[in-house]
Amino acid sequence: MEPADLPELTALPAAVRGRLLELAAGALDGLPPAQMPASLARVARFTPGKRARLGAVPLAEALQSDAAFRAAVAQAGAGVTDPADPVDLAAGAYLQKLPDLAERLAAVPATTDAAGRDPHEWPRRVRRLERELSAVSAERDRLVAARTGTETQEQALDRLRQRLRDQGTRLRTAEDTVAALQQQLAASAAATAAGLETARAEADSWEKRAKQAADRADRAEQALGRAREAGRDDRAAADRRLDLLLTTLEGAAGGLRREWNLLGGGADPADVVGRDLGVGAPAAETTADPGRLLRWLGLPAAHLIVDGYNVTKSGYPDLTLVQQRERLVRSAGALAARTGAEVTVVFDGAAVTVPQMPGRRVRVLFSPPGVLADDVVRDLAAAEPAGRVVVVISSDREVMDGARARGARTAGAPVLLALLT
Repeated sequence: MEPADLPELTALPAAVRGRLLELAAGALDGLPPAQMPASLARVARFTPGKRARLGAVPLAEALQSDAAFRAAVAQAGAGVTDPADPVDLAAGAYLQKLPDLAERLAAVPATTDAAGRDPHEWPRRVRRLERELSAVSAERDRLVAARTGTETQEQALDRLRQRLRDQGTRLRTAEDTVAALQQQLAASAAATAAGLETARAEADSWEKRAKQAADRADRAEQALGRAREAGRDDRAAADRRLDLLLTTLEGAAGGLRREWNLLGGGADPADVVGRDLGVGAPAAETTADPGRLLRWLGLPAAHLIVDGYNVTKSGYPDLTLVQQRERLVRSAGALAARTGAEVTVVFDGAAVTVPQMPGRRVRVLFSPPGVLADDVVRDLAAAEPAGRVVVVISSDREVMDGARARGARTAGAPVLLALLT
């Protein structure tokens, strides 16, 4: 695989790129001069804590272009990487050019804090620093036992102490960052809890108000029911008192009638005066006013006599005779129920039979053979006793004159039709 097969280091996630620079900077200590790229000779003179920051560019170029240097970094980092850390796994895949590099890069968390860093990076760095510290301690022990030549044991210890100080500084920085993130998370959680508490308090307040309103509505409804019941009781008591008073008055009136032995049925005083004066019956009346006709029919014991076909042929000429009769009888029944008057309707023809409508107070008569309905109407008017209100409806002048001669009141067919519509 050529270097061009690897993605640019700048295209990698920040956490993976930073981890690669840390591994490369740490691998310079144990790298023989013959295997160290020339561009990194100056970087190797920096302290381990400053190499990844000050030598980031040459380290990145060496990782990108030098396969031998990548292999050395991979070998040196094998003991300080965490196999459970996706960042370390992605960095190892890059150094070893593994086929699943893309999948391991995709598994790296993409969440970052306000500074563009993964909030989980610092705990990982702490763990890595602890592992590196252990590795440095082991290396220190190895160097103390094996170093020869011009470098003394004291110099090796000083170098190890410097590395330890650098690692301690990095560890404290990481701890401070983790503490700051924890404080931010705690503040955010406190703000969220306060908002929830406020919302709960508002909900409880509205629920309490709704319950109070429901209680007030129940009390008002109960008070209204009691007021209505009291009103009904008062009305019933008042009605009962009036009923007792009327019963007492009726009993007193009946007692007086029995005590005084009052007899009814005699002539009215006006009739007596009229008889003594020899005055005849008053002249019969006629009207063209539907309202006056209605008032006549509302008088006590009024009798309405209708010349049937004379009315129907004026009002419903387009209907058949059967339909004319049915419509007139139905309308007359409604008028009888409205006014309380007795109603008689007379039609010509002995061969026609129409049953009387029960409960309508309408009497339907048909003239016998050889007799006109006009004659039956005049006979009915003449048969009524003097003083009863008799009203004859017909537009036939002979019928109206004959009825008036017998003391009946008369009105034309249009007057009745106007009252029935």
